[in-house]
Amino acid sequence: MEEEERDECRSEGLFEDPDFTCDDTSLFSDYSTPIAKLQRTITWHRPQEICVSPALFPDNVNEGHAKQGSLGDCWFLCACTILIKNKHLMDKVIPPDQPMCGDGRYRGCFHFRLWRLGHWTEVTIDDRLPCIGSMLCFSRCQTPNVFWIALLEKAYAKFYGSYERLWAGQVSEALVDLTGGLAERLNLAKGGLEEELGTEQDSDRVRRRTLSLSLLHPVRNGCAVSCCTHSSHGGAGEVDQYHAMSVMEWLDVTTVSGGQLQLLRIRNPWGRRCWGGDWVEGGAGWSSIDPACALDLQGRTKEGEFWLDKTEFLSQFDDVTVGYPINKEGHLQSIYTGNLLAYSHQLVGRWVRGHSAGGWRNNNSYCTNPKYWLKVAQRGEVLVSLLQHKKCRNNEQYMQRTAEDGNNTKHQRYQAIALHMWKVEKKRFNLSRMLNKPPCGSTHCHAYEREVVLHSHLEPGYHLLIPSAFLPGAEASFLIRVFSSSPTSLSALKTPGPSLPLEADGEWETSYFHGMWVKGTSAGGSRNFRSHLQNPCFQFTVCDDPASKPATNVRITLHQSRDYTDLHAIGFHIYKVPEGFSEVTLPRDDNPVASCVPHCYTQDVSLACCLFPGVYAVVPSTYQPDCPGNFTLSVERRIHRRVVECQERLVRPIQEVSHISVMHR
Repeated sequence: MEEEERDECRSEGLFEDPDFTCDDTSLFSDYSTPIAKLQRTITWHRPQEICVSPALFPDNVNEGHAKQGSLGDCWFLCACTILIKNKHLMDKVIPPDQPMCGDGRYRGCFHFRLWRLGHWTEVTIDDRLPCIGSMLCFSRCQTPNVFWIALLEKAYAKFYGSYERLWAGQVSEALVDLTGGLAERLNLAKGGLEEELGTEQDSDRVRRRTLSLSLLHPVRNGCAVSCCTHSSHGGAGEVDQYHAMSVMEWLDVTTVSGGQLQLLRIRNPWGRRCWGGDWVEGGAGWSSIDPACALDLQGRTKEGEFWLDKTEFLSQFDDVTVGYPINKEGHLQSIYTGNLLAYSHQLVGRWVRGHSAGGWRNNNSYCTNPKYWLKVAQRGEVLVSLLQHKKCRNNEQYMQRTAEDGNNTKHQRYQAIALHMWKVEKKRFNLSRMLNKPPCGSTHCHAYEREVVLHSHLEPGYHLLIPSAFLPGAEASFLIRVFSSSPTSLSALKTPGPSLPLEADGEWETSYFHGMWVKGTSAGGSRNFRSHLQNPCFQFTVCDDPASKPATNVRITLHQSRDYTDLHAIGFHIYKVPEGFSEVTLPRDDNPVASCVPHCYTQDVSLACCLFPGVYAVVPSTYQPDCPGNFTLSVERRIHRRVVECQERLVRPIQEVSHISVMHR
């Protein structure tokens, strides 16, 4: 599709994007945001129809900052600040030498690159922009004839599916989309640094990172910092809740009394200063520092910018988002140490219901989650990120949010995810035993975020990474990324197959049993409970066939008839029935000959094994007693038959017919 768009751009006439048309389908997704009131008032114009002598960039890059319009995308505009600070990133996102009107090569189209799930995606748009009258409706540059931000915003809207889908978001997500790097949202310490340390037993509670501005001094020229308010503090500013701003610089200033004061220059995407307090023009704060210094600092502020001190900053803002610096070679720089993270790897994975969506660590099915080896060659700093991805029904080529997220709540957009890591002394280990130990590192609990980041300094050796969603059965694709200062390798841990594999050839005989766990009578729970053998038992026979091998392949599947949102943890055991006993009088102390455990929160669990001739009983169970429900048990036994050569030929092909039912109203 992108190649076709390029061809159209080269053809005569001005390009009109067929995939992102100038109508309501590009503006709105579900008409749930305040811009829905603009319906039927928006017109579309090219830059040369809006102003005289339009340009893509200003002569002075510092005059190209964004000014927010009627769209609530301050989070995206704050992220764009990193492009202004880093020309190599700007050139990556907006390839240089794209002609505007007046250049003979101009065809009315522009090309952009945005990062999506591990790869850069090219997005092509036409330059017709939404306007009210002859003025841009949404974001624009401070300089009226500069259009890079309005065009990038349109490409980003196409990337997400519509302009309305840019209403409300996280700065961290936009930073990653624009750089392909990492961004972290950190707490602001109120009145000082705060650290929450988990105990060894409370392994999900780890150090919660909070920001010290001095920490960022070594990387302040390359990173992007945004600050956000979650509520209206009722302080000196007029900023309301859920608004993001950019931190342009912070510095230490000596006061006239000889003390030290930290000042921050903040930029509001609204394009006005909207701030009171001691550091407004003529405010009392300026009298506390040298007049020449005060004059210099006040001269640095542009439209929409203001100064405040650290105390005001901590009281007025709730958290900050920091985008990691990226050098021209594409390597990240740590915001914690300043180290260059020159080594990187990434792997795509997926949580699949009934197979690898095991949920959080309190579930018996946790060990079924995907697992990854991280091999560290020598001690170094390591960052591991887990980024989840959800496809959207409409416009899967670009969009990253689900089609159902009309009210933009985190809980609808993303699963709660976390990443845990264990140090493994050797590659052959007991998984269950290891998972009972506290991890050597993890993210802070499960968070409803698109991406979570684990930061650590690791010794040489093997480390096991397990990404998980909080809810068992929650499906999503994800990307594991590793950035390190020393050589590392990342690989998926192959899940071993059953110890007694099935043969592929031959015929199979299947028996079905239907049963029910009834609270108080036949819902006995797992073998951890004395009531286990109260569970239903189902007998089957493995025949002694002279033509068979010493053992017969058997495949057993247990299916629970419950909605996937309300599943029990299920499993089963297979017992050998001694001669003279029935399955309902199995000796209580007998060990099973085979088991499908641990109990998993899935609709189906299955086990393949080889059994010698005799009578067996299957005991299906829930993990906890007194969990009622219906179930179906299928037992498949392989039948050995002599191979017969068939000479039959198909006389005529079978025609497949599809029937479509149409409801008539």
